[in-house]
Amino acid sequence: MNITSGDITVRRAPSGQQSEVNLSNPTRLGGFVVVGVFHTHPNPSSEGWDPGPSEADRFADERDGVPDLIRADDGIHYSGPDSRRGGLAGDPGFPS
Repeated sequence: MNITSGDITVRRAPSGQQSEVNLSNPTRLGGFVVVGVFHTHPNPSSEGWDPGPSEADRFADERDGVPDLIRADDGIHYSGPDSRRGGLAGDPGFPS
């Protein structure tokens, strides 16, 4: 999010593997802070995949301190804090 205008900009992370994507190194943009992440769980729940946040998602969300939206075949799931930990101050990447 641009800390002056409030505009939201999305940056794509590199593609992941079947059950993993690395969101730990967000692109840095001058005047912006990371306020959230999102990813998909594209593997079908009908084949036994859990559509909700995984333990790895929960760990990363606690570590990173920003909300995480997860799109799956049964809808949208949420993990992590309600808002960026510590507000808009601090490191422009993930809050420290």
